[in-house]
Amino acid sequence: MQRPPFTALAAVYDAIMADVEYDYWADFVLTYARDGGLTLEGAAALDLACGTGGFTRELAATGLRVTGLDVSEDMLREARTRLPGVEFVAGDLRTFTLPGRFDLVTCVFDSLNNLLSVEDLTAALTRAQAHLKPGGLLVFDVNTRLGVRELWEGDAIEGLAPLPGGGEVHYHWSHHHDAASDLGVVQAFCRVEEGGELREFVETHRERGYDPADLEGPLQHAGFARWEIVEYPDYAPPMPDVPRVWVFAWAAEEAGAET
Repeated sequence: MQRPPFTALAAVYDAIMADVEYDYWADFVLTYARDGGLTLEGAAALDLACGTGGFTRELAATGLRVTGLDVSEDMLREARTRLPGVEFVAGDLRTFTLPGRFDLVTCVFDSLNNLLSVEDLTAALTRAQAHLKPGGLLVFDVNTRLGVRELWEGDAIEGLAPLPGGGEVHYHWSHHHDAASDLGVVQAFCRVEEGGELREFVETHRERGYDPADLEGPLQHAGFARWEIVEYPDYAPPMPDVPRVWVFAWAAEEAGAET
C-alpha cells in the first residue's frame, strides 16, 4: 500500500536506522559550537525535522534544553514515546513560529533536501534564523547534487531489522535520479511481521541536492551574519566530489530576528 512520506515508516524507522551515528554527529556539532564560543551550559536547542528523536536524544543527553519539531505527527508520536521529558511540536520547516528563541538550532540527516526548491529552502533557513538568539548557531547537513544522484552503490539497500517488541521488518529501498526534475527518488518498501500479522507499505521520498554554491544565496537572504561549509568529520573545506556537506551558520550578535 502506498503511503505518504514519513507516515507508516515512523513505526519501524528506529529499527531500520539503528546504526545511524547520531552520537558522533552530536559531538561533531557541539564541538564546533563550543570552539566557536557558544555557551552550551543551560542552553536552549531546537531540533528541526527531529523525526523520531534520534538526534534530539543526543542533544538532551548533554544537558541542553531541547525542543523537537517535525511536520509528521506519526514521527512525533514515536518521539514522544521515546523521550517523554522532551517537548515536541508539530510544524512545517518553511512556516513554523515558536514563542521562544534558541541558542542552537539543528536540522540533520539531509532533512532540508526534502525541500524541493530554493524558495522553500530559503524560507526554512529564514524561519530557523528568526528563532535564534543573537549570536546563536544553526547547524544542518545536506546531500549535494552528486550525493542525490549517486545515493547508494547499486541504487538499492536491503536488510532485515528486529523490532523492539518482537517481530521484524524487511526493507528494500530503491533509488533513481530523475534527470528531468533533477531530483533523487527513493521507493521505500517495507514488509513488517509483528504479533503474527503481516503488513506491507511503500513510501516515495524525493530529494533535491544542494551544492555549497547553492547554499550561499539562501543563507545570505535568511539573514545570517556568517557561515562555514565543511565536510564531516574533520571540518575540512568540501571537495568537489563530496556527497554531503555540513553548514554552521551564525546569527548576528547585535540583533535578534522577528517572527
